[in-house]
Amino acid sequence: MSINEKYMFRCLELAANGLGNTYSNPMVGSVIVYNDRIIGEGYHHKAGEPHAEVNAINSVKNKELLKESTLYVNLEPCAHYGKTPPCSLLIKEMLIPRVVIGCTDTFSEVAGKGIEMLEKAGTDVIVGVMEKESRELNKRFFTYHEKQRPYIILKWAETLDGFIDIDREQENFGEPTWITNTLAKKLVHKWRRQEQSILVGTNTAIKDNPSLTVREWSGNHPVRVLIDRTGRVPSSNNLLDNSVKTIVFTENPKEDKTNIMYCKTDSNTDIIPQISLFLHQQKLQSLIIEGGKEILQHFIQSGYWDEARRFVGNKWFKNGVKAPVINNKPIAEDIVGNSQLFYYRNFNAR
Repeated sequence: MSINEKYMFRCLELAANGLGNTYSNPMVGSVIVYNDRIIGEGYHHKAGEPHAEVNAINSVKNKELLKESTLYVNLEPCAHYGKTPPCSLLIKEMLIPRVVIGCTDTFSEVAGKGIEMLEKAGTDVIVGVMEKESRELNKRFFTYHEKQRPYIILKWAETLDGFIDIDREQENFGEPTWITNTLAKKLVHKWRRQEQSILVGTNTAIKDNPSLTVREWSGNHPVRVLIDRTGRVPSSNNLLDNSVKTIVFTENPKEDKTNIMYCKTDSNTDIIPQISLFLHQQKLQSLIIEGGKEILQHFIQSGYWDEARRFVGNKWFKNGVKAPVINNKPIAEDIVGNSQLFYYRNFNAR
């Protein structure tokens, strides 16, 4: 590992602390190095608050050292006025002579302008150190801006014999059929607080009556998204309790409520692009889909997915609702209690 990679790795470590908190901004970490020693570091905590570079500069006790230091940052410093002043301008004003950047920012308000400002000021700028890792960290941000849709994560649990549910009669509706364990449940709630929105279809809403909130972890609830084309989900359902912001995609929209927004869908058009476009317009950078089987399979077959997380619980159903089929090979696997967890990536996502 080179010196530049060593300090960029620290930037990425710092930046990851903002996961789930910085929307709609990316996760950014920054370190300032003088004579091969870190004299300042910081990361972006929350949208509207100081950026990573500002926090790093503010943490340096002897500001005179900045004139002989190198600033490392995993994403190109901004050059526009938003909720905070441009970081590139501050770096320029502090006379920091050298800046090492992980990757450029493809957001149109930045898109090379930060690098240009620094270079015009005579700053020695190096770009592309741990570029792949820097883009991976902000995969939600880049997908949102480059593909004009949220980063899409699929999640489900299935039994050892490949079922996600038993065949249930209406008297068994109202609670999910548990396949995994309490540890897996906590992990899923942790994932929920990291993403901006969460989606289920009509059958899952009716059968499980889920809340889709963060109860086993601390953090913000994701925006709930319900596909209910013909309005079969009853008003008594937890998803329509008005307690959390919820978007309902339906052919027969009702009047919006305080926390419930209805979006009219076209039955003659594939619903996935409609959902993707609307969520993008709502500035939602990520979406986790928790069911049901038909919804998950439709996203898989359409190519509109970026990650999949598949639990295999230590249970046998022998019959019931078959699990979605994913042909990609897992890129990683883990053990969560008595369940297996397989991770997938779609590197050819639409």
